[in-house]
Formats: sequence, C-alpha cells, structure tokens
Amino acid sequence: MSSTAQKETLGFQTEVKQLLHLMIHSLYSNKEIFLRELISNASDAADKMRFAALADGDLYDGDSELAIRLNFDAEANTLTISDNGIGMNRDDVIEHLGTIAKSGTADFLQNLTGDQQKDSQLIGQFGVGFYSSFIVAKEVEVLTRKAGSSASEGVHWRSAGEGEFTIETVELAQRGTSIILHLKDDEKEFADAFRLRNLVRKYSDHISIPVIMPKQHMGEEEPTEPEEETVNAATSLWTRSRSDIKDDEYQEFYKHISHDFQDALSWSHNKVEGKLDYTSLLYLPSKAPFDLWQREANRGLKLYVQRVFIMDETEQFLPTYLRFMKGIVDSNDLSLNVSREILQKDPVIDSMRSALTKRVLDMLEKMAKKDADKYALFWQEFGQVLKEGPAEDFANK
Repeated sequence: MSSTAQKETLGFQTEVKQLLHLMIHSLYSNKEIFLRELISNASDAADKMRFAALADGDLYDGDSELAIRLNFDAEANTLTISDNGIGMNRDDVIEHLGTIAKSGTADFLQNLTGDQQKDSQLIGQFGVGFYSSFIVAKEVEVLTRKAGSSASEGVHWRSAGEGEFTIETVELAQRGTSIILHLKDDEKEFADAFRLRNLVRKYSDHISIPVIMPKQHMGEEEPTEPEEETVNAATSLWTRSRSDIKDDEYQEFYKHISHDFQDALSWSHNKVEGKLDYTSLLYLPSKAPFDLWQREANRGLKLYVQRVFIMDETEQFLPTYLRFMKGIVDSNDLSLNVSREILQKDPVIDSMRSALTKRVLDMLEKMAKKDADKYALFWQEFGQVLKEGPAEDFANK
C-alpha cells in the first residue's frame, strides 16, 4: 500500500479539543514551559529506549548515543525538537497525540471554571505535556519511527490544534521523534539561539542526556562544517551531592518527573549505604492531583537501577496512604532486568519500603514542628489520604 493511501484525517477526542482551547488561553502567561514539556517527553523516550535495549541491544541499530537536539530556522520561524529515543508507531501516535488517556479527564474538565488564573493552576495539576506546543505554534508536525521497525514504517502527524489531525505513513531513515513547531507570527523569540539556550539551562539543565544545539560563533567566521554543543549539565540530578544542588534545580527536577506546574512543598534527598545501597529523592507536591481518589490513577515512584530507568509508577516503595508522593529511587541492589512481579516478592523492596515510609513520615513530622503554616497547607490537600494510614498499617500487621 502506498503512503498516500495510508494518509487519513482523524478528529481529536472531545476532551483534547476542550483542553487545547483552555490551555492556549489559560497558560499563555507562562508560555515558555512548552519547551520544558517537550524536552521532558524526549528525555522519557530516551529512558524507555535505554530500558528496551537492555533486553534487545539490536534495537540501537548502531545509534546508542542518546541525545535531544534543538534546531531552529529564524527565517521560516520554526523550532524542531528531536530525539533518538524509543519513537512511536502509527497506533502509538493516534493514542498519545489524539486522546488523553489519563483517568478522570471528565472530572477534570468539569472542574474548570472559565477563570484563567484558577484554570491554569488546574491544568498544571493535570500535566500539560505535548499539547503545550500549541500555546506558541500555529501548526505542529511530528515525524516518528519506533525502534525495531523498518524505515518504511515512519509516521507523519500534523495538526493546527483545532478539531482534527492528519496522519500518514512515510519513509524515515532514523528511529526516534522530531517535533516541528511552526511558530505563530508573534512567537519569533523561540527561533532565537540565545533565548533557547537560556530556557534549556533554566528548565532542563538536570536532564540526564545531552541537549544539543548548533554552536554559535559570535563575531567569528562560521566554520565550513556546522558544529554542535551540549547546552545542559546532562547529569542525573539525584547522583549529585545535596550541597551542590540549588533549590530551583530541585524544583525544576520535580516538575520534570511529575509534569506538575507548581513548585513542590518539600523534598527529601538521601543516599543510603550499608546493608542496602540506594538513593532516593522524594517530593511532597503542594497541590493534590485531580485524580487522587481514583483507583486507576497513575501513582508511585520512578525506579532506576544504577542510573538506568526501569519503570514508572512503581507502587511497591510506599504504602497507599502516601500515594501523593512523587520522586525517584535509584538502587544498586536490584538487577537491571527487574520486573513488577519480581518487585512484589523481593525482601530488599520490603526493607526499602519501610525505610522510605519512615523517611516521608519524618519529613512530615519535622514540617509539623518547624513550619506549621506549610504543614497546614499539606493537611488541607492530603490530610484525608493520610488518615487511611493507621487502618492500612493495622491491616498489614
């Protein structure tokens, strides 16, 4: 079948249409966060690629240096964010870019008020992700190919962010994803090298893979071959010493892993050595997510083993009554091919779970004693959930 025969126009899910409209209007005052969201998504795709390659090294296909690249064309007023991560096939694209798969979307939309300030906070709790592109772009194109698929199975998605999108099968030489933003006429600032560099350093310095841009040559002769440079620190934040990390770096990392819009209320960063060897970075959000009470909602910590991403939403590390906590655990005591089933039976996990639970409860106790106002904010958002604790603890005895 030819690629044109496989081109189709599809409509966005109703909720996406509503969210796009609200987001473009409510989040405009903080429009630069679109770049943080797209770089975070590219970083997640690289994590997933690294994990998939643990089981099948051939997926790299000779391209194992994972990176994110930013390119812009000031004349055409475009910005392109590319990664050589896991990529998507046609079904993935329709699912991820045409629908909102998160639980509780309808409840979320019912809570929107039409008051821009309140709605922007709510949208922030929902997680803005890919759709934030449309805050600054009049049209968005996505070119993507899933790792392990052939060059003829590339996908081209295109939309102006209104009612529909087109999707077409195309030839793509490389795996991964490129997002091309056709910027609105008054958003030329995002096709500027200086502005983009500053935004990467502000929002994405902690991303653990390189974010690469064309090198600028101020007042020098341009070299015949274009040169590139890494513009972020590209080290896993949790591996650094606490004394080297500024509060705003902790906050940006929180937003990266949680896709929350607002700062965390508090956090705890610890390296444990001895019988167990692991690092944890746990965050207490300032606002409850809208789906806190939904059973099927995403929750749990991100699990890394020796800095390699293993899985999202690992629920085994904290009890249900602490399900609002966000963060990462990086262990040296688990094998790289660990699965959810193995986690349920591993005594190491039980020890880590009780230590991490104690860590969170200590953090809350300290806050109650030293910062009553902050604790009152926490209790207002999460007190009802925390009350489940004693009952659950008793049931588990």
